[in-house]
Amino acid sequence: MYAHIRRNPRFAELVARRTRFAAILSAIVLVVFYGFVMLVAFAPDLIALRLFEGSNLTLGIALGLFQFIAFWVLTLVYVRRANGEFDELNNEIVRAAWKVEQ
Repeated sequence: MYAHIRRNPRFAELVARRTRFAAILSAIVLVVFYGFVMLVAFAPDLIALRLFEGSNLTLGIALGLFQFIAFWVLTLVYVRRANGEFDELNNEIVRAAWKVEQ
């Protein structure tokens, strides 16, 4: 059964699409996270800017909170695509392998 799955061209397509999508999301996470770390390291005056006059909310705090929201959104995007497009393709590959196996 596994040999049939691996030989299916749709399996190679699934692996390539999922890998490409995961790599793009990973790159976004790394840019956002390390971009924030670089701002903290090299531009502390910038992240110390207060968003409103008399407020304790700084740009650094707002950007830190934005990271949490961004990472949740990226997780939601991945889960939706994995449960939709990738699962449908996976089920199609498994059904084709079962037909050949029987």
